[in-house]
Amino acid sequence: MKKIIEKITEEMEKAFEKAGYDPSYARVTVSNRPDLCEYQCNGAMAAKKAYQKAPLQIAEEVAAAVDSAEILEEVTAVKPGFINIKVAKPFLADYLQQMYGDSRLSVDEAAEKKTVIIDYGGPNVAKPLHVGHLRSAIIGESIKRTGRFLGHKMIGDVHLGDWGLQMGLIITELRERKPELSYFDESYEGDYPKEAPFTISELEEIYPAASARSKEDEAYREKALTATHELQQGRRGYMALWNHIMNVSVSDLKANYKKLDVEFDLWKKESDAQPYIPDMIQKMKDEGFAYEDQGALIVDVKEETDTKEVPPCMLLKSDGASLYTTTDLATIVERMKLFHPDEILYVVDKRQEMHFIQVFRCARKTGLVNEDTKLSFLGFGTMNGKDGKPFKTRDGGVMRLENLIREIDQEMYKKIVENRSVKDTDAEKTAEIVGLSAIKYGDLSNQASKDYVFDIERFTSFEGNTGPYILYTIVRIKSILERFRQEGGVLEVGRLLSPVSDSEKSLMLETARFNGMVENAFEEKAPHKICSYIYELSNDFNRFYHETKILTEENQEQKLSWLILLDLVRKVLEQSIDLLGFSAPERM
Repeated sequence: MKKIIEKITEEMEKAFEKAGYDPSYARVTVSNRPDLCEYQCNGAMAAKKAYQKAPLQIAEEVAAAVDSAEILEEVTAVKPGFINIKVAKPFLADYLQQMYGDSRLSVDEAAEKKTVIIDYGGPNVAKPLHVGHLRSAIIGESIKRTGRFLGHKMIGDVHLGDWGLQMGLIITELRERKPELSYFDESYEGDYPKEAPFTISELEEIYPAASARSKEDEAYREKALTATHELQQGRRGYMALWNHIMNVSVSDLKANYKKLDVEFDLWKKESDAQPYIPDMIQKMKDEGFAYEDQGALIVDVKEETDTKEVPPCMLLKSDGASLYTTTDLATIVERMKLFHPDEILYVVDKRQEMHFIQVFRCARKTGLVNEDTKLSFLGFGTMNGKDGKPFKTRDGGVMRLENLIREIDQEMYKKIVENRSVKDTDAEKTAEIVGLSAIKYGDLSNQASKDYVFDIERFTSFEGNTGPYILYTIVRIKSILERFRQEGGVLEVGRLLSPVSDSEKSLMLETARFNGMVENAFEEKAPHKICSYIYELSNDFNRFYHETKILTEENQEQKLSWLILLDLVRKVLEQSIDLLGFSAPERM
């Protein structure tokens, strides 16, 4: 379904051409002065130089040439050369009627469907999810959902860190604590136990203890480095322990991600890239890209246009060990072989930007990707507390994600019970639904690249630019429609009429912009644009609702028209929050 702004632009192109000007100047935008007009065209200002005319004269001639009362109600030229546009009310009602009858709410699938892999820069195994893992998961999930809605093949890969020093540290600490385990006996040839020699709670205690000790005990750190190397070389006992660590950790990670309503298509790991490394390294050597420098194997990736230093991309350390750059490059090789993606998008902390500049340049320079394969980096900012520093627990530690979710749910439960709007039996489940909206909307409403303050009190409020406010708006609409149906009303017999008030027209105009917003949010990988849109739409609805007595309207045709508009707004809001990764309860 063609966007409403495209239809308006087409009419303006005709007017520019009829007035003797190039139609390319007829670019239309949403008005930044809604008190004066609904859309605007500044093309006359741009055409001034080409035609050596005053912009106001051009604007007046173009406005006079508009002859489509069917779509445009009013087109006026104002100083110094702006063209103000108002949409015809019957056209707007017809456009929304078509939208209401469209299962996709006017959003067409992409003409050119692409395969996009999203790499969430996943957590390291054997460590609990903490608030630092929140952003990549929910930003990536929203982009994935939006891309799928537009018809693209979106593949989400958690990309777990499972092959680095943390594994050597865990193995070393286990050996110190339980040296009698068969995994440490190199002469052992029997089957290893099926049950892990630790629980998830023990595992989560082992890693930080080992990490802290390695920073103070150099001999201990050397043991951990040796264990890491032996694991990567395939030592049998260590591989068995690694399998236990993976099974215990991944089960726990899946349970926690499920609470966030985040799903991954692939649970790939760094170790999955290992088989691709030898051939990749050899190819880079054979083709003259990789060379030794002080024992390490590197590829130069600096470019003449660089304004800051870009260090070489290191493939192997002097002891032959691989690095994150190595596994990231080998993962690209694997993805190109298995999925042939049009784009690989990395949703990771913005502080890793230099790492990905090196990886992307190395991949391109050495031909690991096709020329038309896009490598994208979406770096997100830090989630901070009210003190402006990274979000912590009350005692100063890094907050576990499950504890943050629990704290938000408890806050929402308290507010819902105070409102007495939901039966006690439903309050807990409703609190979880609304709590998830508070977390996700609180994060996604900020531009991804910016740091932001995670304010539990503000994010759980039913007022202002929050997830609960959006859900409250949806629930309000559901309640009105339910009351209408309980009274025997049937929406299907009605039709949308032209708006009769400014607040109704504003609501209709905002609703009509849904398709353009979805496309733009995906193109720019910007979930915050979905949040901005539904906040404005919710505000427009609530203004209309407070000004209009909907259910007591005696004119049945008008009443049905308003209720159809409400139902359409509900559908748009519910589709939008689904793209953001949460849903609405029946009551709040």
